[in-house]
Amino acid sequence: MSVLHPAVTVVIPIFNEEAVLPELLARLTAVFDLPGAVKWQVLFVDDGSADRSAEILRGRVADDPRFGLIELSRNFGHQSALRAGLAHAAHADAVVTMDADLQDPPECIPALVEAWQAGAEVVLAVRRSREERGLRRLGFDIFHRVFGSLSDFPIEQNTGTFGLLARPAVEAFNQLPESNRFFPGLRTWVGFKRADVLYDRKERAAGQPGQTMRRLVRYALDGLFSFSYLPLRTVTLVGMCVAGVGFALGVFYVTRRLFGVEVAQTGFTTLVTLVLFLGGVQLIGIGVLGEYLGRIYDEVKRRPGYFIKRKSGLE
Repeated sequence: MSVLHPAVTVVIPIFNEEAVLPELLARLTAVFDLPGAVKWQVLFVDDGSADRSAEILRGRVADDPRFGLIELSRNFGHQSALRAGLAHAAHADAVVTMDADLQDPPECIPALVEAWQAGAEVVLAVRRSREERGLRRLGFDIFHRVFGSLSDFPIEQNTGTFGLLARPAVEAFNQLPESNRFFPGLRTWVGFKRADVLYDRKERAAGQPGQTMRRLVRYALDGLFSFSYLPLRTVTLVGMCVAGVGFALGVFYVTRRLFGVEVAQTGFTTLVTLVLFLGGVQLIGIGVLGEYLGRIYDEVKRRPGYFIKRKSGLE
């Protein structure tokens, strides 16, 4: 790593962010124009936007050599866009990853770089507070609480895409082959010396979130099933408990029969309740197995995570 002039690349996935791009570009430029010995580059990854996002970015790339653009052939999802950006930023001494909606303020990037220059190889931007409200805020809070208690691997709570990876961490990250990716978990899994930078997460600057609730739920499930075996263990435990209760009842009724004690006839309600309970346990178990098997199926297909349609400013 060059001590005097380290190269820092900022990777930003883009999906229908036309409304927020003018402010994002202005604030990034203001950060890059601050005095310092850091060489900056921004690498936007357009994830199949249907608005004018790619057109706006192509114009900026033509005007400022510090900006580059990768356009994917269609919408592959946030994690695939992030993966493409990291793969094309492997030459940088450090890579900052962030979202485009300005909930992750660009003004925090120098603090991430400062922590890296102090010796950290993975810098986590930890949310001290967040201004989001409503169902999305409730869902995020529940996920972080539940995931922290279920995960087999300790992952920092209140972290997301925003953070910095030094070049060794980027190279390690690019070796991870899985298709269903949970970025905060993988970032922690690769190891390396870490540091935290606290920041306040803001409301979205403009426009609508590109990540729908359905995609967020799938993303949460990817994190859970990628870093926890607890669902499988829970199903096994429930099955053992149900089997144990059934065996105990069987011994109880056989013993009563052997000693000539009259056995009361079970009623229709009891029978239906037992059948529905056991059927529900079995369906839950099949569903949990299906989640793991579906992800295994995705992995064995070995399809590329994305296809690139065009590159600009990456010469």
